Amino acid sequence: MPARKRRRWSGWTIAVLALLAYLAYRWITANPVLGALILALLGAAAFAVAQVRLRGRLPRIRRPLAPHDPHRMSPGQFEEYLAHLCVRDGCSRVQVVGGANDHGADVLYVDPHGRPGLIQAKRYAPGNSVGNEHVQIVNGTYRDYHRCVHASIVTTSHFTQAAQAFAKRVGIRLVDDARLDRWARGYASAAPWN
Repeated sequence: MPARKRRRWSGWTIAVLALLAYLAYRWITANPVLGALILALLGAAAFAVAQVRLRGRLPRIRRPLAPHDPHRMSPGQFEEYLAHLCVRDGCSRVQVVGGANDHGADVLYVDPHGRPGLIQAKRYAPGNSVGNEHVQIVNGTYRDYHRCVHASIVTTSHFTQAAQAFAKRVGIRLVDDARLDRWARGYASAAPWN
């Protein structure tokens, strides 16, 4: 992102702003009730504009981190949960992007080292395993489509041997239920980007 140019104020601009501020001060002191009402409205409008601008800079996360068991979450809640873990651990630009056409990504982020990454979330029952086809989808999209440096698949279950072998070969990190539990408890080494 290119750096913003600093705005330079001319002498005339400063003089006009100072004159307007003086005239506003004189009018408010002459009309204190109406002036206080107008100042309150201007303050509320400035606050609303600041909130809208700030919201554009914050991660797109809709709900606060729930201390619930990931196995009891819906797939959407699980994606939000993983996004919150990323934010908690110092990631920036975290976005939940899962959906019908997510192209193998449910959470996009920039890790604490400044590298873009993605998570494919698989909230499965403990008896079900994540297969090789999911690793292949992520491998086919994370670099070229999503422009990420690394990718991971995070599940509440485990991975098949074929999925583990293929992920190891292509460098995709797999986070099973045990590693997810360690990550949720704050162990930095269990985070998908480590």
